[in-house]
Formats: sequence, structure tokens, C-alpha cells
Amino acid sequence: VQLQASGGGSVQAGGSLRLSCAASGVPFSRSHVGWFRQAPGKEREFVAAIRSGGRTHFAESVEGRFTITRDNAKNTVYLQMNALKLEDTAVYYCAARNGLRIGYEYRVMTNYDYWGQGTQVTVSS
Repeated sequence: VQLQASGGGSVQAGGSLRLSCAASGVPFSRSHVGWFRQAPGKEREFVAAIRSGGRTHFAESVEGRFTITRDNAKNTVYLQMNALKLEDTAVYYCAARNGLRIGYEYRVMTNYDYWGQGTQVTVSS
């Protein structure tokens, strides 16, 4: 099982980026997928998640600015990030969990079975 995160880059504050998380070896249609980020000197934190059934969750800091969607045919989950702020600068990671397992807590990193390698997002003024 491999998750490949991509789409990061450098953008000015107020701009947009779309991150992609492509999976191989696991059917995304039956997976919960989350995005986390880690800024320099800080702990990794939850950003957004989408359940296998499509329900979405967001951290308060990104609510209204970020959206998360999935294309099961492409085995890919997207994180659309709009109105980016300096504090959004971080390495972004995607993670997946078998959606058939019970007890999913989307904010908890240990709830996820697979992780991607991370993609850097840098927001400048």
C-alpha cells in the first residue's frame, strides 16, 4: 500500500493550492482519508478528513477555507486550500484507514493505517 501526496508549493498569502493524495494497493472507496500537517518546531496536527461515505471534517483553523473531496475512480483524495495564510505553512501528509474498521476518530493520527510521504506548502507575504 502506498499513498502519494503531491501538489505542494509556494504561494502568496491569499492564494490557493490543491493537494492530491493518490493511493495504490488500497481501495480508497472503502477508506477514510485524512490530511495532517506539521509546521517547523510544532507537532503534527489534524487538518481535514473525508469518510468512506463522503462525510467531511475540518480543523477549526481551516474551516471555510479548505475543502476535501474524493474521486474514487481515480483512487485520489484532494485538499483544496483557499485563502491561504502564513500559518498554513507546513508539510502536509495524507493518511488512510480501512473504512470497515469501527472506532474511527478522524483527529487521531494513530487511527490511520497508511501514510504518505508529505508535501511542502509554503505561504509567504
